[in-house]
Amino acid sequence: MIFSEEKTKTQNKIMDSKKKLFIDKKTTILQALEKMDMLKRKLLIVMEENLFVGVLSIGDIQRAIIKKLPLDSSIEGILRTEITICSDTESEQEVKEKMLSSRTEVMPIVNNEGLLTNILFWEDIFGLTRRKKEVKLNLPVIIMAGGKGTRLRPLTHVFPKPLLPINEKTIIEDIMDRFVDVGCNKFFLSVNYKAKTIKSYFKDLDNKDYDISYFQEDKPLGTAGSMFLIKDDISTPFFVSNCDILIDQDLEEIYEYHKKNNNKITIVSAIKNYKIPYGTIETGENGLLSHMDEKPELIFQINTGMYLLEPDMLKKIPDNTFYHITELIENVKDCGQNVGVFPIAENSWQDIGNWEDYGKILVR
Repeated sequence: MIFSEEKTKTQNKIMDSKKKLFIDKKTTILQALEKMDMLKRKLLIVMEENLFVGVLSIGDIQRAIIKKLPLDSSIEGILRTEITICSDTESEQEVKEKMLSSRTEVMPIVNNEGLLTNILFWEDIFGLTRRKKEVKLNLPVIIMAGGKGTRLRPLTHVFPKPLLPINEKTIIEDIMDRFVDVGCNKFFLSVNYKAKTIKSYFKDLDNKDYDISYFQEDKPLGTAGSMFLIKDDISTPFFVSNCDILIDQDLEEIYEYHKKNNNKITIVSAIKNYKIPYGTIETGENGLLSHMDEKPELIFQINTGMYLLEPDMLKKIPDNTFYHITELIENVKDCGQNVGVFPIAENSWQDIGNWEDYGKILVR
C-alpha cells in the first residue's frame, strides 16, 4: 500500500499507537496470555528487534496448553509458519479481499525487507461489520436456569437471575444469542425458581431465533440431576451452560476439539493466574530449607460452567436424584472415557452470578 508523504506521517502515528501489540519472540506463553487479557485482544504481533516475525493468536496458546507445554516456555516454539500477511505494494482492495477471505482480526503489512509498515484491524477496514465466519453447528443447548440466585439477593427476590438485565438484554438472552450466532437455536431450559416468570417472559418476547423447551425439577437436583428429564430428547452432542456466565470464544473450535479427541465430555476452562506477593519457602525433614521462590505465580484452570457432552451421557444421570455435573465427569473419567478440557483466556470468561462481577457488566 503506497501512501503520500502526508499520509505516511499519519500512518507512522497510527503505528506508534499500535506498538502496544508488539511482543518479543522470547516472551513466555504466560506473559503473552497476560498481555492479551490486558489489551482485550486475541492476537499479538511478534517481533525480533525491528523485524516482523509473525503473529500469535489465542488459538496458538490454547493448543500449547492442551499439549501441556510449560507456560514459561517461549512463544517462539508455538508460532505458526503459515500466516496471512500483506505486502506494502498491495492495493487497499487487495488487502481488503485478503482480510475478508481469512476473516482475520489483524492484518500485518510488511515490506520486502521484513519491516512492519502498518497494522490494519478489521474495524479499520470494515467498521463494526461482523467478522465472524458463518457457522451452523445446529447443536442443542441446555441452560441451567433453575437456581435461586442467592448471591444476587435482594434483586433476585423480585426477578429470577436469568432475567436480570445487562445492557439492553437479559442475562439469559445474552447467553442464548452467543449460541444463535453459530447456528444453535434449540434450547432446553432447566427451570425451578420463578419458572412461571421465565416462561411468561419468553412467551411475550416471541423471538424467532429461539426454539425453547422447558423441563422443571420438583425439588433441587444439583447442577446436572434435572437433565434426566430430557434423556430421550437429545440425540446429538449438546452444550450445557450455567445461566450466569458469559463466554467469549469461538464455539466451533470447542466442538472441533471435542470431536477430534473423541471426548465424551469437554469442560471449558479459564486460565487463572495468581501472583503471590511474598517469597515462599519449602522445607524438608527437621525444618531444613529445601527451596525458596521469590513471589511465585500460581496457574490454575478454572471450571467456567460450560460443557459439551455426547448424548449418551444423559443416560448416566440417575432419575430424580440430586446429582452434580462434577459427579458425572468423575464417573465418566473413572470408566476410562475421554474427558477433555478446552482452555480459554481469563478475560474471555465472566462469572456474573455475584454483585461485584454483575456490577462490572452494568458499567461497561
